Amino acid sequence: MLHITELNQYYGESHILRNVELTVHAGSCTCLMGRNGVGKTTLLKAIMGLLPIRSGTVQCDDQDLTAWPTELRARFGIGYVPQGREIFPQLTVEENLRIGLSARHDKARSIPPRVFELFPVLQQMAGRRGGDLSGGQQQQLAIGRALVTNPKLLILDEPTEGIQPNIVSEIGDILLWLNREEKLTVLLVEQKLPFARRLADSFAIMAKGAVVASGGITDLTEDIVRRHLSV
Repeated sequence: MLHITELNQYYGESHILRNVELTVHAGSCTCLMGRNGVGKTTLLKAIMGLLPIRSGTVQCDDQDLTAWPTELRARFGIGYVPQGREIFPQLTVEENLRIGLSARHDKARSIPPRVFELFPVLQQMAGRRGGDLSGGQQQQLAIGRALVTNPKLLILDEPTEGIQPNIVSEIGDILLWLNREEKLTVLLVEQKLPFARRLADSFAIMAKGAVVASGGITDLTEDIVRRHLSV
């Protein structure tokens, strides 16, 4: 599905991503982990084409996307839920969702019913401004907006950050269902170990801009956690 090879990215002269190698298999849920500031968000933005890279390749379904702009990557089938959600606070819930329609390959004009089936609160609040929603509701809106694009790969950057526990549980249930029942491939950045262990079947850990450990989620031992994730 997704294959990152020898990816290097710089901010000015600062070398941020260093020969990153990452593979996300079709139908899997991969959790990208690491301490703050190691390059996780930068990597996701590079995958989406939101940041330029110095060298390396980004491939999805054997298609080289390295030179593609963000909008073509979205149309190809990569959905992105950024850190901080980045919804449009002055637009209604429905208007926020409709923005995702522009990235659909099939040029559909209506919001897929399954978005409201997965997140009933979005239908109930369709006419309310995004900025008036709670943090958890905004996160559901951000995920719903990504699902409107009908992605084959869903990328999420810390979807549980700053959200009340009951909504975290609901989001976990939905992502599990999408991954295991609809076979949606998922790549997420997540700091909460219980959430990661519940959802993911594989992991990759970053440190100093490089992937330093990876494997099946059952291989995420306490020793690895202590060496690479403990603060």
